[in-house]
Amino acid sequence: MDLDAVTKQSVLHAKPDGLILQYGTAGFRTKAEHLDHVMFRMGLLAVLRSKQTKSAIGVMVTASHNPEEDNGVKLVDPLGEMLAASWEEHATCLANAEEEHLPRVLVDISEKAAVDLHQDAFVVIGRDTRPSSEKLSQSVIDGVTVLGGQFHDYGLLTTPQLHYMVFCRNSKGQYGKATVEGYYQKLSSAFVELTKQAFCSGDDRRTLRVDCANGIGALKLAEMRHYFSQGLSVQLFNDGTKGKLNHLCGADFVKSHQKPPQGIEMRANERCCSFDGDADRIVYYYHDADGQFHLIDGDKIATLISSFLKELLLEIGDGLSLGVVQTAYANGSSTRYLEEVMKVPVYCTKTGVKHLHHKAQEFDIGVYFEANGHGTVLFSKAAETKIKQLAKESEDEKRKAAKMLESIIDLFNQTIGDAISDMLVIEAILALKGLTVQQWDALYTDLPNRQLKVKVADRQVISTTDAERQVVKPPGLQEAINDLVKKYRLSRAFVRPSGTEDIVRVYAEADSQENTDSLAYEVSLAVFQLAGGIGERPQRGF
Repeated sequence: MDLDAVTKQSVLHAKPDGLILQYGTAGFRTKAEHLDHVMFRMGLLAVLRSKQTKSAIGVMVTASHNPEEDNGVKLVDPLGEMLAASWEEHATCLANAEEEHLPRVLVDISEKAAVDLHQDAFVVIGRDTRPSSEKLSQSVIDGVTVLGGQFHDYGLLTTPQLHYMVFCRNSKGQYGKATVEGYYQKLSSAFVELTKQAFCSGDDRRTLRVDCANGIGALKLAEMRHYFSQGLSVQLFNDGTKGKLNHLCGADFVKSHQKPPQGIEMRANERCCSFDGDADRIVYYYHDADGQFHLIDGDKIATLISSFLKELLLEIGDGLSLGVVQTAYANGSSTRYLEEVMKVPVYCTKTGVKHLHHKAQEFDIGVYFEANGHGTVLFSKAAETKIKQLAKESEDEKRKAAKMLESIIDLFNQTIGDAISDMLVIEAILALKGLTVQQWDALYTDLPNRQLKVKVADRQVISTTDAERQVVKPPGLQEAINDLVKKYRLSRAFVRPSGTEDIVRVYAEADSQENTDSLAYEVSLAVFQLAGGIGERPQRGF
């Protein structure tokens, strides 16, 4: 490790004074002009991680659903999964080191992680369409090369595509070809195979309107759509030719504002969906005949997919375990429908994809979607092997179900949520079951819910347990919440501290919006009074 060369190159990517950043589930994110030094240093870190794991490591330059002027970076581990928690700490330490301490921090990381510095390193790099992304990608490359790492710059990719490339390279091609073309062919072939029965009648009504958030998803879906055009016609809106990335459009906008994005044409009862800026989230929606907007979020996506998987598993009858993983933010109606109607086991984890992902890995088939539309289906290696065996050897009906499961395995980019693969699976299931978007929406009715924020002097006064659904401290707060919840039908409420700022997040559900809003207000007031609220007291009416 040539520390002198690192020091000389680092001066060209100097750290701004006083800037402190934290590597979290989303990696680093902030204003693009503050990230040059971070990108250079994540190139350094990717080389060390590659040497330690003896595998290709990914670096994705994106800020997902954030505004266009922001940017960010996340590292991708060998199996296409998120960076290991212990290396999140190394990333934070390295990003925040002052210039004179940078060599020492690199040595410390190498020693703590037992990195073999003589090992070769390989890093794959992708970026989204932000104006700042190309320059910041070059800063990553500078970091990789100064430590002697080899790299492949894929240029413009969705975040899930970069995860796919990393996994393909490290599986020596067994997972698929590590090219954009390979990604298109793998997903499209699986979709065509899965839906060939549904489309054999020549039904040409399967049209989907896709809001691409003026992001990278538009470019990639435009390249890909001719591969599956016989089964599905996708019409692209907010494709980046006019509007600004994530501005008044995209999955996060639609979910947060509960209304359609600007720039999309909607006709009554026709399916529409929105990606986010880097195409790892998806939500569906439609207008009914009266012009009312209906959102179909991650909870209903998980319900549709897991119900279909349950039917196929009953058909093959091989005892494979299926589990759905949610957070406390999942709508209570979705949990009741899965458990009581579909008889699918549901588990709750702390908020954050890494917690959901970890729990989902405990099942033969694990399904998880956050309400924001970020999610996937994970198949264990044992489940994959069994399903592929049944697809070859079973009797007709069982073989047919196993072959469908085999296609679903190929469709899911199992390492991370992927809006494109999720979209194809959803469209396949709707076609195979002959469901309209209204029938899907009518599987259950969401309970009204409300989310509020309360400013506090110190968020650390709040600690929680039971997947963040119960408050441990301060004393008396959980008891107060329990008493308030008893006042309303079908109600629940929980509070949790923000991970980044001194606020407490409040979530409430009840049988009507009026009762939900009252419960949310009363819980917010209890937080303000018992957890050191500051500023203006919570008010009724939002």
